Amino acid sequence: MEKGFILWFTGLSGSGKTTITKALEPELKARGCKVEILDGDVVRTNLSKGLGFSREDRDTNIRRIGFVANLLSRNGVVAITAAISPYRAIRDEIRGIEPNFVEVYVTAPLEVCESRDVKGLYAKARAGEIKGFTGIDDPYEEPLNPEIICYTERESVEESVKKVLSKLEELGYI
Repeated sequence: MEKGFILWFTGLSGSGKTTITKALEPELKARGCKVEILDGDVVRTNLSKGLGFSREDRDTNIRRIGFVANLLSRNGVVAITAAISPYRAIRDEIRGIEPNFVEVYVTAPLEVCESRDVKGLYAKARAGEIKGFTGIDDPYEEPLNPEIICYTERESVEESVKKVLSKLEELGYI
C-alpha cells in the first residue's frame, strides 16, 4: 500500500494556497499518488456549513478538515489541505494525530494578498462589513517550524510546486 500523508497548506487569504495545490495535484498523480484536495472554501460549504468565524468555529472547521485528511492519509491517500487555519495550536493538534504531516506555509505580504483578492473580502473587512477577518482584525499565527515555506510574492507557482516536490522526495514521501 502506498504511504499516505497530510500536506497541510496554511497562510493568509490570497497567499496562493489553492493555486499551488491545484498545480501540485497533477504532479503527484503523475508519480502514482492518490490525491484529494480539501480546500477550505469547499469544506466550509459542504462539511462545515453553519459555522461562523469565531475562534471556536474556526477550530471546529479545522478539526473537521484534519479528521477527514487523517482518514484519507491512513488509507494511502495524499490529503492536501488548503485552509487559512490561522491558529498554531489547532495546526499542531492535527500534526499530533497524524505522524505523516507536512506543513507548508504559503506567505506573501498582506498588501500582495489584498491585491489578489478576487472576492473583495479584504475590502469588506477594511470597511467593517466583515468582522474577525484573518490578517485584518483577527490574528494569523505563522508556523514556527514548517517543513516548507513558499514565498509567493517572489516565487512562481512552478517554483513553489518544485520546492514542495523536492522536500517530499527528501522526506521520503514520494
